[in-house]
Order: sequence, then C-alpha cells, then structure tokens
Amino acid sequence: MRLADKLKLFEKQLVFMKWGSSEGYGRINYVGYDFLEFEVFDTDILEYTDKIMINVQLILEVVVKGSDISRILAEYSASLPDHDKDNV
Repeated sequence: MRLADKLKLFEKQLVFMKWGSSEGYGRINYVGYDFLEFEVFDTDILEYTDKIMINVQLILEVVVKGSDISRILAEYSASLPDHDKDNV
C-alpha cells in the first residue's frame, strides 16, 4: 500500500508530521496521488494558520495518535467558548 493511500484514511484529523526539514501539527485536508494539502496548527495560539502543499515523497514521519495530540485537542477544546444552554 502506498503512503498516499494510507494517509487518505487520516484526512480531516489532527496529526504530527515531519517532512523535508520541517515539522508541525496540523490537519490533512486532502490527499492526492503525489501531494497532500496540510493545514498547519499553531499550538501557541490554538488556531490553524497556514495551508501548504507537501509532496508525499518528502514525508518522513506521521503520528496520528499519542499523548501530545490528545493534549493539544484537550487544550483546543477547553479554549472554545462555552455554549449558553439558555439560548438553545
């Protein structure tokens, strides 16, 4: 199975990825035949900041689960505004 086929299973999920000489957390938006669209997540401000295209052959490592990813998801969830139950 090609890496692009495997990464297609993780579209729209937060992952940690190393490619070329860069690395970062983000969401895989789209996986094509020879590239993917990666939306970079800034862990300091808890927002998606950049969208980049990465050649699949440059990808060195992808982490889809782990304590770091769980921590970032928890921090992001905690930063979301509270839902006012009276206005539902």
